Amino acid sequence: QVQLVESGGDLVQPGGSLSLACAASGTIFSIAIMGWYRQAPGTQRELVATHTNAGSTTYGNSVKGRFTISRDSAKNTVYLQMNSLQPGDTAVYYCYIYYRGTPYWGQGTQVTVSS
Repeated sequence: QVQLVESGGDLVQPGGSLSLACAASGTIFSIAIMGWYRQAPGTQRELVATHTNAGSTTYGNSVKGRFTISRDSAKNTVYLQMNSLQPGDTAVYYCYIYYRGTPYWGQGTQVTVSS
C-alpha cells in the first residue's frame, strides 16, 4: 500500500519563499511521475509541477520561473521550492504520484500567502 506524507505548508508573506516535501512509503520501485497540484477555494485542482523518473519536468504556467520541483528517487521523495510567492498562490497543495498505472494523492498541505 502506497502512502504519501506531505510537509512544509505554512503562512508566508508575499515575496517570500517556502519549500514543500512529500515522501512516499510502502513497497515502491521506480515511481514514474511525482509532482504537485494545488486547489484554491472555489476552483479546480490545477497542475503545479511534475517530475518524471527520466528527469523531465513540467510546470503550470502560473508558477514557471518561480517554483522548482526536484526529487530524490532513492528516498521516494519529491520537493517543491517556491519563490516569489504571491497571494494567488494560496491553496491546498497536494502531492501526486503515478505508480504502476495508478495515481495516488496526499492529504494536502495548506500554503497561505498573506501580509
